[in-house]
This record gives sequence, structure tokens and C-alpha cells, in this order.
Amino acid sequence: MIRCCIFDLDGVVVDTARYHFLAWAELARSLGFELTPAAGEATKGVSRMASLDIVLEAGGFAGRFAPEERECMAARKNDRYLEFVGRMTPDDVLPGVRPFLGELHARGVKIVLGSASKNAGTILDRCGLRPLFDAVVDGTLVARAKPDPEVFVRGAELAGEVPAACVVFEDAAAGIEAAARAGMRSVGVGPSPALAAATLRIAGFEGFTFDRLAAAVD
Repeated sequence: MIRCCIFDLDGVVVDTARYHFLAWAELARSLGFELTPAAGEATKGVSRMASLDIVLEAGGFAGRFAPEERECMAARKNDRYLEFVGRMTPDDVLPGVRPFLGELHARGVKIVLGSASKNAGTILDRCGLRPLFDAVVDGTLVARAKPDPEVFVRGAELAGEVPAACVVFEDAAAGIEAAARAGMRSVGVGPSPALAAATLRIAGFEGFTFDRLAAAVD
């Protein structure tokens, strides 16, 4: 039985994945190369520093910078990302998300955010979403990034539920793997072929219902 749904944030609940890509792409250009969409896809669902490693490797800069230089690069990227986030409104919530969260609430299903982003709280507030979540686990509360299952295990604990009663919604392969390692079922959101290991795959939340979820994963 499904008693808790745990949602990644970027690219699942709100349309911020593109802002991450734009910010990383600007950093890449400052180093003299163009970030490919494939490299941008690989940064989804992982920590900021792990994402930086992916970007640097894509440009042939792996191992080329001291830790303090890497910290400065990550901070520059985050500052640019926050400029984008600062312009967000409730219109950035992806189609169908609010009705689906409302249905979960009506059915008494716990709703948890499980995101690697340290900016999750800011985004939820900008988009008016915070009241819809029973618990929020973000990058400020966990030490290990996906595919480590820590963020989802912590979310289940805060919701007071066992992993077997939880379903994770993710748009990144690292998140799907983390859900499996946590002993949870998963829903891959979006067209990426990297989501093939998910329990269920959906294009998006428009028209998606709890009954359809339960029929597919219970």
C-alpha cells in the first residue's frame, strides 16, 4: 500500500532543470567550451560538486583545479542559478503537479520533498508549494548525494513510514537508483531513456492519478 510519495524537485515538481543547465553552460563557456545537453543531463539529481566534476570532465578539465578553485566555480554557478530562481513564480510549477499533490493530500498520503538542492526551500516558497509538503529533505540536511539513498531514507523517516510504503518520483537515473537502494518503488518522470529502471514511467503529471499509480506499482 502506498502511504508516502517522495518527490525530487528539479524537473519533477518545478521547471528548474533548465536553469541548472543554463548556469552550468555559462561556467563552461567561461572555460572555453560548450556544455552538451548529454553532459547537462548527467548533472541531474546529483550534488553541486559532483555536477561540477561532470562539467569539468566534459571540457577536458578533470583534475585540473585546486579545491579552492573548484569551490569558487561552484559558487559562481550557484549565484547565477539563484538569479534565475529569484524570478520564479507559481507558473514554474510543472503541469498537473498541483492537482496530483492535492489528490494525494485528500487521500491521506504523505507528501515529502527529497532533493539534492540546497535551494529547495527558496524554490518552494517562490512557487507557493511549501504548504503542500509534509516534510522537506534537501541538500542542507543530508551528507551523501544520490545515488546514495540517504535523502529518501531520511524522507521516509520524517514521514513516519517504512521504505516499502514509499514511492519516489524522479527525472534522473541517479534518483531512480537511489530509490531502489532505499527499498522504494519509483516513477520516472520525463522522456529520458536513463529512467528505464523505474517501476513506472510517465511523460508528466497531466491527467495522472493516484489510482493509476496504485494500479501500476502496488
